[in-house]
Amino acid sequence: MRVVTIVGARPQFIKCAPVSRELRKKHEEILVHTGQHYDYGMSDIFFEELSIPKPDYNLGIGSGNHGAQTGAMLAAIEEVLLKEKPDWLLVYGDTNSTVAGALAAAKLHIPVIHVEAGLRSFDKRMPEEINRIMTDHLSDLLICPTETAVANLKTEGIVNGVYHVGDVMADAVLYNKRRASLHSKILENVGVSKGQYIAATIHRPSNTDSKENMESIFSAFAKSGKMIVFPIHPRTRKYLAEYQIAVPENVHLIEPLGYLDMLQLTANAEKVVTDSGGVQKEAYILKVPCVTLRENTEWVETLNNGWNKLINSAESNTVWQSLSETITPGDWLPVFGDGHGAESIVDILDRHS
Repeated sequence: MRVVTIVGARPQFIKCAPVSRELRKKHEEILVHTGQHYDYGMSDIFFEELSIPKPDYNLGIGSGNHGAQTGAMLAAIEEVLLKEKPDWLLVYGDTNSTVAGALAAAKLHIPVIHVEAGLRSFDKRMPEEINRIMTDHLSDLLICPTETAVANLKTEGIVNGVYHVGDVMADAVLYNKRRASLHSKILENVGVSKGQYIAATIHRPSNTDSKENMESIFSAFAKSGKMIVFPIHPRTRKYLAEYQIAVPENVHLIEPLGYLDMLQLTANAEKVVTDSGGVQKEAYILKVPCVTLRENTEWVETLNNGWNKLINSAESNTVWQSLSETITPGDWLPVFGDGHGAESIVDILDRHS
């Protein structure tokens, strides 16, 4: 069987590592990198650390407005599919790379498998929500990470080809957690001790594109008095400079991290503050409390028993209180699977081929 896999952003590199490892034991995979994340800190290092095969195609699309970026990806992916004539196209998650791949394949009558199907934030202001909905309705096999995702699809009338296998990001976290503890020196390099800092990531347009939200967040960071280690996304750095927001002394800005370093930083934090869906989930899998600076989340399971807390970014005092208080969550449940989701995905593909 011949499978073309589309990736383009950090979370997709992480998800594809365990699936590619299993898929290539029996089948041919052609890996296509759209170039959505294209610099070393956001792309190349993940391929190296996770032992992901070198992409067969790097489309080099880069950043841009949603329409222009998605359109360029659609045209370039279509050329690859016409040349390679795969049996399946596999996409992950909810990025522009995801929906461009699914659209290109669907128009060429190539069946689509969507890994991480069925997620919904129910907020169509989020471009990711549009991408999720479109991709799910174009897909032939829908691989769901949770029972909630299965229920979301059923509500939309999608019941055929739906499978709940657990989350492949849990596969990656559980597989690499020990490697990170053995090989990462990030805590020593930054000069922090286990449990004595907050790990932060902020990159979503709903935060970065709002001066009010960014000022609120950094004011809360300063007021918390906590050591905050912040691997800063290029987008966030650009807006910090544009808004002329001073970085508080207790906020340690560092360059974007590779996967193992970020895993180690997250695993040993007192808590995590983020607006990233993937980081929310990684924190939960690693049993680290999380504060999410968003009005909603597609990963509703992380909210169970106080492991994750949604906070409006504009409410600086509420953000500050959540950072300052000690969070003691309740029981932890293995809602994202047992780390064998990738094996199940390949088995499902085999049955449908």
